[in-house]
Amino acid sequence: MGSQFDFSKLGPLVMGGAGFSYQLHKDPESLPLRQILLRAFELGLRTIDTSPYYEPSEQLMGAALSSPEITSRYQRNDYILMTKAGRIKEDHFDYSPAWLKKSVARSLERFQTTYLDVVFCHDVEFVTLEEAVTAVGTLFAFKEAGAIKAIGISGYRIDILAQVAQLVRERFGQPVDIVQNWAQLTLQNTRLELGGFEAFREAGVKAVVCSSPLAVGLLRYGGIPTGRTGDWHPSPQGMRLAAQQAAEWVHGQGQVMSRLAMRFAIGKAIQNSSPDFTITTASGISTMSDLEDNVEAAKSILRSSGSSSANEGSLARLNTVNEEELAKDQPYYKQVRDILNNWVDYDFAEPKPKDEKDCIEAVQEQTINARI
Repeated sequence: MGSQFDFSKLGPLVMGGAGFSYQLHKDPESLPLRQILLRAFELGLRTIDTSPYYEPSEQLMGAALSSPEITSRYQRNDYILMTKAGRIKEDHFDYSPAWLKKSVARSLERFQTTYLDVVFCHDVEFVTLEEAVTAVGTLFAFKEAGAIKAIGISGYRIDILAQVAQLVRERFGQPVDIVQNWAQLTLQNTRLELGGFEAFREAGVKAVVCSSPLAVGLLRYGGIPTGRTGDWHPSPQGMRLAAQQAAEWVHGQGQVMSRLAMRFAIGKAIQNSSPDFTITTASGISTMSDLEDNVEAAKSILRSSGSSSANEGSLARLNTVNEEELAKDQPYYKQVRDILNNWVDYDFAEPKPKDEKDCIEAVQEQTINARI
């Protein structure tokens, strides 16, 4: 059975729930989530992605979406709700049928809904291939029952995601509907475009969510954000230095690194999309300004078919890259990647380079040259 879910409705932007987690914020309960969701819906951003692992994102989002402020204006079918299952803590995974059933039931209860649009098996590279494939089969049963509309897998390792998707198709005679991959369609890393999308399409996947367009906070001015879990970012020190040197150069040009990186990622996603293969960009937010910046980034680099500009509230209709704006950004993209130098397409799953000291010195020299 193929997927009946209309992935074109995902839109060019997904609101990531990790921004309301202890991993990325010291006090997520203090954030104005209801107001953020209301504003997102008003702007046309109607797809939400979260996970029980992003504690306490599911609880906070469920409470906000069930509040009278939202239910009086929006019905359940006005937005798309994606969550995950299988990852419990940083080093604790449970892909057993019993746990997956419990996790899905808990998510349904937290969101006070009868169905979830998408459920991903969370971070499949940390379990065996057999566990991942079996878990997808367990979720297929929920899809048959109507409790889940589409089944996905998420993770960082593109090769493992593609392998799981292919094995699922061979075993169950139907494909994984959607894949979520993080930090590999960014100004720093475009590995998805270099072969990931092709591998997913060959496995029958219909959509890809490219999360972490800022490489989990690496591609911004001011350094990597930390929450209660401390500094867990996988980037080596040399890479962090290169990213900050690039951000300083962008700042010196009167631009904002995070906005530039968002435009790059959003544009790449739309360029690689097609009528039968949807690619969207998910970014975790925690403030109203994050939301406004992300939507503005999408509206600045995209347009509706047959239109030269975007109007307020029309985010879901933006499906074409604005070539004029792209041409303006291209010199900045090139210079940032030149400054990143050897860190371009660096894989976080790789061991840290032994010659990191030499890499740091090369970055410093490259940046000095860029300023001359």
